Amino acid sequence: MTEPLTQSPAESVAQSPAEPATGPEPAPPARRDRALTALRRVPGRLRSLPPWSALAAGVLAGGLLGAGYGLVSTARYTATSYVVAVPTDQSDPASALGFAQAYGRVATQLAVLGDAQMWAHVPVATLERSVRTATSPDAPMVSVTATSADPEEAADMANAVARALTKHADASADDTHVELRQFARATEPTESSSPSAAVTGLVGASAGGLLGGLALLVRPRRTGREPGRTAAAVPGPASAADGRGQL
Repeated sequence: MTEPLTQSPAESVAQSPAEPATGPEPAPPARRDRALTALRRVPGRLRSLPPWSALAAGVLAGGLLGAGYGLVSTARYTATSYVVAVPTDQSDPASALGFAQAYGRVATQLAVLGDAQMWAHVPVATLERSVRTATSPDAPMVSVTATSADPEEAADMANAVARALTKHADASADDTHVELRQFARATEPTESSSPSAAVTGLVGASAGGLLGGLALLVRPRRTGREPGRTAAAVPGPASAADGRGQL
């Protein structure tokens, strides 16, 4: 009597039917494809916004940019010194007024600024960038204005240029018969002359509102018909036979 054949566990495992192979899972969409799809939807979403959205966005963006600029920009301080032209006994006030105009033009020249740098303790290039002069058509006076991030340096630069200009005028007083005298010294400013964050924010909001209004004006009109509204039927012209029949 034959005994039934027995299989070892290894053979039974080897002879077990193979599991059906599953296909590869579909790969998720790439980030670039999703970005392109989102960009294609942007024009439609923008067209669905109300017309005043461009104006509001411009005001908001301009205000934020302006306020940010006011916060991160360096504060500037301004100091002003005044010198006055005085005629001598051999001259008249009209000559003093004319020479005051001339001295106002030469105050920022290299000959004057070269002497002023010794008292201001700054290079000539800094004086050229930071010092401005102004004259009056009615009074023989010259104002020397200096601007700097340091209030003390601003006052020193204004006084140094005024002092150098006075010395140059005194050197030629025998020929011009006009003397320059210091009328008021520049004092150290206590408040900055640069606009605050609130002011720059208002300026930015105004500029942004203007750009938003321009964008609103050039925005293309909607040509599509509103949903649920049908075009009005226009009656056609009556034929001549219909007209004779009605008569």
